[in-house]
Amino acid sequence: MRKLLGVAALAAAFVAGPAAAQTEITVQYAIPDIFKDVQEEVAKQFMAANPNIKVKFTQPTKEYEDATQQVLRNAVTGQLPDVTFQGLNRQRILADRGIAQPLDPLIAAEKDWAKAGYDGALLTLGQVKGKQYGMGFSLSTPIIYFNADLVKKAGGDPDNFPKTWEGIFALAKKINDPANKIAGFHFDWDITGNWMWQALVFSNGGTMLTADEKKVAFDQPPGQKAIETLRLMITDGGMRDVSQATALQDFVAGRLGIWAHSTSRLGGVTKQAQGVFNLRTATFPLGAGADSRLPAGGNVAMMLAKDPARQKAAWEYIKFATGPVGATIMVKGTGYFPANAIPAKDPKMLGDFYAQNPNHRVAIGQLPSMTAWYAFPGENGLKITDVIKDHLQTVVNGSAKPADALKKMTSDTQALLPK
Repeated sequence: MRKLLGVAALAAAFVAGPAAAQTEITVQYAIPDIFKDVQEEVAKQFMAANPNIKVKFTQPTKEYEDATQQVLRNAVTGQLPDVTFQGLNRQRILADRGIAQPLDPLIAAEKDWAKAGYDGALLTLGQVKGKQYGMGFSLSTPIIYFNADLVKKAGGDPDNFPKTWEGIFALAKKINDPANKIAGFHFDWDITGNWMWQALVFSNGGTMLTADEKKVAFDQPPGQKAIETLRLMITDGGMRDVSQATALQDFVAGRLGIWAHSTSRLGGVTKQAQGVFNLRTATFPLGAGADSRLPAGGNVAMMLAKDPARQKAAWEYIKFATGPVGATIMVKGTGYFPANAIPAKDPKMLGDFYAQNPNHRVAIGQLPSMTAWYAFPGENGLKITDVIKDHLQTVVNGSAKPADALKKMTSDTQALLPK
């Protein structure tokens, strides 16, 4: 982190200047096992560059859904944080309820916004109904992690890793060695926000709802293939019905050969795997159609402050966190990639980092296939997420056939959509 102190001055070029008087802002974020050190370092460097602004964190929440629920409760009690880092799929509910503040007026007031590194296409990930409510902090796509040592031992070629689920399952079977407590494959299907379920559907060219958002669409052929693939992970890939925590522990300990997860954990897993096994990454399997996509994971910084002085301070913090310095801290501390274009082009920031860390380049290579992490409309958006997760669990544990689970999941979701 010391090297980043030298580039802190660069960030000053992208902020309008510190607040005139001492101002304290509160900041909320989720998933502390990934973001705690990163968030604290960003705040430390921000306060060093902006001594008139103090950053205070609220208690971080375990998942994005928890962060959203906390904000909804805080909105009732009048104790909203000034800045919140929300999952990309959770912006909609805060915008629709008038809790989040639109950032368009603040962006319009910036003199050199075009030079600030915020790519137009990536900015759209923080928009709701054409208005800018979020500024991208961390972005990710689903990728495949694999233990190259176990792959080679099973007769596979780490330099030519399978690009289809069928090929991955066949390799996983060869890796699987229960007698020596070695598992072949795991897919973290229950990642927050049904993200991996969306990845399976989108990668086959499907969508969650119809274009008018009035009818479920994941029951169409792409969704049918997606849920059948989920079941094949058990029957053909040998996947166990275990928690994300168990899969992660097994993988970093060298007891799991192939692991499908978000690139978000690449930084931590790289450190844990060092000296244990040769860690490699591969692209997430895509369907053959031109509509094959992958959902963008990660989070955005949103402003909830209403007081003008706190809004000014909060905006400075949002720009710093999502700008070149904050993005560099975030990438090096996690496995996410930035929503700001400047760091990757600067050798002093991330230019050399990506050159020296090929595992991190896999997710970057999937950018052309990236689409929005879908948020269900209406008051039941969060509940729909839980309903889908419960039905997917029945496929994983074998208590329901894929077709039956999909049919029930469709009807239950349809019943919760706005009338």
